[in-house]
Amino acid sequence: MTGSRLRLEDFSAPETSDDGDRLQMTVTDREELRLAAFEKGYTAGWDDAVAAQENEGSRLRADLARNMLDLSFSYHEARIHVLRAMEPLLQEMVAKVLPAVARQSIGPIVLEALGPLAAEIADTPISVVLNPASLETVSSFLDPNGQIPLRFVEEANLGEGQVHLQFGDTETRIDLDGVISAIGAAISAYFETQKETADG
Repeated sequence: MTGSRLRLEDFSAPETSDDGDRLQMTVTDREELRLAAFEKGYTAGWDDAVAAQENEGSRLRADLARNMLDLSFSYHEARIHVLRAMEPLLQEMVAKVLPAVARQSIGPIVLEALGPLAAEIADTPISVVLNPASLETVSSFLDPNGQIPLRFVEEANLGEGQVHLQFGDTETRIDLDGVISAIGAAISAYFETQKETADG
């Protein structure tokens, strides 16, 4: 047998132009096509990655907003519970602690109020009108040497935190009971407003 080679028919579709002429592609052309296909794939992948990143960022922002809202509700609920727990304590302080403080403070307050009056008097006594229960506390703070002429008048209609100082036509009123009542009313109004806000 002589050295003949086996030739097989080429079934690959030849590249042709629109008019049927066979196109010849150079190595450079093939490289440019390959680079163009790579660039197209790379760009599509980059766009997908950017879109995925934006979607993830949007999801994270939405989760953060939802968590902040939950935290806000939790803080609001905790604040309401703390305020509701404090209300009885504050009301108890107004009912018991402040009156006790007022009873202890009434003497020094009356003494301070007498100062301006003492400069105006000659021998005219100052009437100290007070509740019988406050007499000992108040009198223990006032001029023990009797240099200021005082006349104590017991008045059961006055509260233990109320004292009226009368000198001629001048009258000075000390009303710690009124101050305590005003504090109690302010506390009640505050908690009532908080309850309405929480319920509304």
